[in-house]
Amino acid sequence: MSTTRRGGGVRRRCECRGADGKRRGAACPKLSSRSHGSHEIHQELPPDANGKRRRFRRTGYPTVKEAQADLDRIRSIIDLAGDDEDDQRRVGDYLAAIAADRTPLPTVGEVERKLGVGVVLDGRMTVGQWLDTWLARKKTRKTTTNGYASHIRVHLKPRIGHLRLDRLNAEHLADMFDAILDDAQTVAAENQARREQAARSKWTKPGRPPAHERARLELERAKLAAMPPYRKVTGPASLHAIRRTLNAALRRAVKQQLITYNAAESVELAARRRSKGMLWTEERIARWRETGEKPGLVMVWTPEQLGAFLDHAEGHRLYAAYHLTALHGLRRAECCGQEWEHFSPQRRRIRVVREIVVDGYTMLQTDPKTEGSAAEIQLDTGTVDVLQAHRARQLAERDAWNARAAEQRAAGEDVADWVDTGNMFTAEDGRWLHPDVLSREFDRLVAEAGLPPINLRDLRHVAAALVKAGGGDIHDAKVKLRHDTIALTSDTYMELFQEYEEDLAERSAAAVPRARKASGQGAEV
Repeated sequence: MSTTRRGGGVRRRCECRGADGKRRGAACPKLSSRSHGSHEIHQELPPDANGKRRRFRRTGYPTVKEAQADLDRIRSIIDLAGDDEDDQRRVGDYLAAIAADRTPLPTVGEVERKLGVGVVLDGRMTVGQWLDTWLARKKTRKTTTNGYASHIRVHLKPRIGHLRLDRLNAEHLADMFDAILDDAQTVAAENQARREQAARSKWTKPGRPPAHERARLELERAKLAAMPPYRKVTGPASLHAIRRTLNAALRRAVKQQLITYNAAESVELAARRRSKGMLWTEERIARWRETGEKPGLVMVWTPEQLGAFLDHAEGHRLYAAYHLTALHGLRRAECCGQEWEHFSPQRRRIRVVREIVVDGYTMLQTDPKTEGSAAEIQLDTGTVDVLQAHRARQLAERDAWNARAAEQRAAGEDVADWVDTGNMFTAEDGRWLHPDVLSREFDRLVAEAGLPPINLRDLRHVAAALVKAGGGDIHDAKVKLRHDTIALTSDTYMELFQEYEEDLAERSAAAVPRARKASGQGAEV
């Protein structure tokens, strides 16, 4: 008995051999007995990469029904490839390997899932192969995708990329994160050693060093040149970011039914500690002036210090950007991307709808990263006045630029007119304002004003401090800063708010009207 279709079929065969040692096959006289021999399937497969023909063969089926079921499954798997030559070759390679290894046939659905996401079909996909596939299909904005790519390139693929995806477990990840922390400690120690060696390589006394010192310095500088360069230390926040990247990739693999277990959800890391804002009190300023060291990573100006900065910066062409950021908590990217069309002086509102972010040094215009960030902000009347004055200044700057450009073109120079991007804050020629320029000018103005240092991004903490100074609470700060959850606001700003607690307690008690003062010993009798 034999059935054939599409280059394959089912037939009976036996292992009996003649006197010459060769299998008798269909000539065996015992095949007339239905209990003799077994059934074999054979099926033409898609050709290999060189165009060579190949077949799938498997024997040992006790019944025609079982043999036909496997043959139908093989044909259904082949049909999944359709007309795509690459998929046809992949399916052919997969089935040829199964035939050679005599491994069980997969289900049609299993092959369909793997074929649909472009992964290897044999179940031996590595973590590195899946991360590459997952990253290629991400639809996030470029800077976010670059962050994922960096985690994959620097940390994930070198450490766990060789492991089978379906065998990745929490112990593998715990070992990986321990190794990253060990390397971070090594890098920190090497950075410190380089700093110390750099200090020994400098001549700090007045005048030129004497001959014997020049020889010593030359030797010290040679030692410095031989040391590893400064490198970024991978800290706790980076560890959490690396895990988020891996977790997202493994979640997708689970959804695609490539694996059943997401190891990234089981591994434990030390809780990430957000940098807490600290006010620049008089004591902290005195200590900073004495030692040159900041008391914390994130330092925040008091309202008086902010006022001193704004007074100093008022004549600067970007003054309005700093005013808006400090009083209303815009992020740097949001400030550079803010457009005039989303400003309403009558309603005293602006809407954040665009950002200008940096990829390397290249500027990219994007939507805000979260839904909560894309929101309207209520302005005070003073800020509205500042923005309208800035608009008048910007238009005067535009007219002056165009007048100069016309004169230069008349003299034969190739100079373009002012570019109308529609943005609130721009470069001198009207083009997008680079976020790094906004930061550098801020640092310069702070130094000129003689104020204790803060970073531009810390002006959001100043905006939060102003909410508290004005009598607001954590919920008011959440609204002002456009956070998605109040938990984020509380985790980041609660300690800063507590620095105002003593003053707030006094003002809260004074807000209660009393006919007479209560004594320290209780009410009068």
